Amino acid sequence: MTIETNTGVRDDRVLLEGPHTRTRDLWLVLRAVKDFVTGFRRLHFVGPCVTVFGSARFTENHPYYALAREVGAGLSRLGFTVMTGGGPGLMEAANRGAKEAGGCSVACNVRLPKEEDPNPYLDHAVRVHYFFVRKVLLFKYSYAFVALPGGFGTMDELFEALTLVQTGKIESFPIVLMGTSYWRRLLHLVHSMEREGTISADDLRLWLATDDLDQALAHIRAHTVDRFGLLKRPMLRPSRILGEPRAAQ
Repeated sequence: MTIETNTGVRDDRVLLEGPHTRTRDLWLVLRAVKDFVTGFRRLHFVGPCVTVFGSARFTENHPYYALAREVGAGLSRLGFTVMTGGGPGLMEAANRGAKEAGGCSVACNVRLPKEEDPNPYLDHAVRVHYFFVRKVLLFKYSYAFVALPGGFGTMDELFEALTLVQTGKIESFPIVLMGTSYWRRLLHLVHSMEREGTISADDLRLWLATDDLDQALAHIRAHTVDRFGLLKRPMLRPSRILGEPRAAQ
C-alpha cells in the first residue's frame, strides 16, 4: 500500500487523523520504526551531543544568529558534537559554528513544506517523517540542551526537556537559555506557575538563563563532562555496513 507523502505535514496528519485500516496503520508504524532504526544507526557513534534549539526564521544579519554561531563553536571546543533540527536560522548558525571550530555537526531533520531543507553545515543528518521521532533522536543522544530564541517549535522542545528532567525520565542534564531579554516574559510566567503551585520551587532550578557564553559552557561542562565522565572514545567501532558514521575528529 502507498501512503501519500506530498509534504511533511501530510505525514503527521495521516498518522494523527484517527483510525485507518489495519494494513495502513501497520505501514504507518513500520515507517516510524524505519525512521527510528535509521536514526539510531546514523547517530550512535557521533556523540556525546548537545542539542541546540532555536528559530529557523532569524537570518545571518541578526544578532541571535551570531550568538548561535558562538554557542556552536563553544560547544565544539568543549568536545561535544552539536546537534540541531537541521534547518536554517539559528539551527544553521549553531551547526556552522561547530564546523568552523573544527567540531562535529549533526542534525535530525523533519520533512516540512517550509523550512525543511537541511542546512549546509552538517557532517551527518537524519531525515525523518514525524516530529515525535525527531524529538526522541534529539534527546536520546544529548547530555545538555541549549535553547536560543525561537517560536512554537523551540518552546515545544524546551518544555519537553524540562518535563523529561522534572519527571526523571532522563538524567538532570543541564538546560541553558541563551538571550535573557527574549526569555524574560516566559520565565515570569513560569515563576507565576510556582506561586500558583502547579510546579515546585525545585523546578525553578532546572535551567540556567544567561547571556554569558563562558558561564553557559562552564555550567554544561560541570554538569556533563565532570559529572558523567563524557568525551571518552567508544570501545566499539562504527560499522559502515550498518550505516554508522564516526564523529568528525
